Amino acid sequence: MSAGYSVAAATSSTGLIWSAAAMNLDDHLPRFDFVERHALDVSAPPAAAFAAIRRADLGGGPLTRTLFFLRALPGLAVAPRETARRFLARREPLPLTFGALASVGFVILGEDPGREIVLGTIGRFWRPSGGMRPFASAEFGAFAEEGWAKAAWNFRVEARPSGGAILFTETRVLCTDPLSRRRFRRYWRIVRPFSGLIRIEMLSAIRREAERA
Repeated sequence: MSAGYSVAAATSSTGLIWSAAAMNLDDHLPRFDFVERHALDVSAPPAAAFAAIRRADLGGGPLTRTLFFLRALPGLAVAPRETARRFLARREPLPLTFGALASVGFVILGEDPGREIVLGTIGRFWRPSGGMRPFASAEFGAFAEEGWAKAAWNFRVEARPSGGAILFTETRVLCTDPLSRRRFRRYWRIVRPFSGLIRIEMLSAIRREAERA
């Protein structure tokens, strides 16, 4: 079974061609300042892989859970500080399912059933708290108030011609003004390596769930 791989251009180091198919993500954040892409092979039908996105514990990996609690990736893949305290106070950590993400500051922006689902968040991610801002999904596209960044994050499934599926995730960030862009860039230089590892752990959790079904 293949390992995780990051894709910054059209083709990854493992030879996987990043799909150029139209995405729901494009409808919600077509322009962006920063982007990160990852993909994994899944030995399960595409329908099973997509269903596993909602069931998997996305925070179950040791690195992911540790960094969540350390606030290493506020605003992109981390619950607010109050939620982290509640998680730590429990003897058994709460699973970080897709539904839990949607309840702690991430908003579902759109879904192509069986193929792609997109989450969005608005925040000052360079702050220790993440600076999450509540918003409705209809507000995301037009939001342009200075001092903020908005991120859109998808999970997408495509069938492999040889059988099974490919599970993709892409994160895009757009800053609303030059100062916010500079602040986010400094933050991103530090957290990007951890961000990539977290996303690979999340894809691996979805793959395990899909292949177990």
